[in-house]
Amino acid sequence: MGINIFEIEGTVRLLVLLASLTVSIFAFVNSLMYSAEAYDAAGKLTKPAWCTILGLGVLLFFVPIGLFIINLALLIAAIVYLVDVRPALAGLTRR
Repeated sequence: MGINIFEIEGTVRLLVLLASLTVSIFAFVNSLMYSAEAYDAAGKLTKPAWCTILGLGVLLFFVPIGLFIINLALLIAAIVYLVDVRPALAGLTRR
């Protein structure tokens, strides 16, 4: 019995998909937690814009057709939100 490379590839692919889904869901839920005024004060896109972008990222993750490029762009948007927008919003509000 040897190592089946296809099982390893499938496992790695599943872990990457789960991680990207987790990042997208976390970014979407987090974007809902701040007020619209906080987005304006931070000088970022509006709350409805970010919620729409991040919500589409979560929604299109479950669409079975091949939208890899769009899903990748929406995942990058979620990462941009977490790295740039979220710290700016957190700096303006007290928890």
